[in-house]
Amino acid sequence: MCDMSEAGMAAPQAPDPRRRGRTPSADVERELLAAAEAVLVRDGPGGLTVRAVAAEAGIAPMGVYNRLGGKEGLVDALLIRGFDRLGAAIASAGEPDAVQRLRGCGRRYREFALANPNFYAIMFEDAIPREDVPDVVKEHAAATFGALVRNVELVAASGAIIAPDATEVAQQLWSAVHGAVALELKGMIQTPDPAVTFEAFLLTLVRGLAAHP
Repeated sequence: MCDMSEAGMAAPQAPDPRRRGRTPSADVERELLAAAEAVLVRDGPGGLTVRAVAAEAGIAPMGVYNRLGGKEGLVDALLIRGFDRLGAAIASAGEPDAVQRLRGCGRRYREFALANPNFYAIMFEDAIPREDVPDVVKEHAAATFGALVRNVELVAASGAIIAPDATEVAQQLWSAVHGAVALELKGMIQTPDPAVTFEAFLLTLVRGLAAHP
């Protein structure tokens, strides 16, 4: 016969604070992406492997495949993160002067590239070769370019520059700024102060578009 007395009943156990429930899928993916970014920043594109990211996140390598589809999924997620950050950087910062807004856009582009060279390498230098870039990555890249187009439209609307086709002008600006930044990242600037040279370069670009040079 069961002893139902207070002495015979086992006292209920308090929950073990060390026991964690299952981590939500979205949280696992965020942790994996944070680990992938840490590996990319620390070890460069060549060090970005499934095994390295799994070790950084403290999970089995199979978890990377299950959650993000392996290395390609990791790279896609990093590309999206990189383009979103670059787009936020080059968006208008609220400068009151239209021309300063456009120069500030170029300045912040350079700052992003210099602060995130490994991100920039996978975004623009094919540092991790891919046969096909998925549409979702292309959409985020297009949104980044759209931020530059909007800046051009704002400056053109002020009458400070001539830009009958904002997309065309934005592409020319991006091509020029990317070239200048790529040279600096490769250590190929021949002038004493790259920052001063870049500022003069931006001024030259804006003057070339000016409605009243």
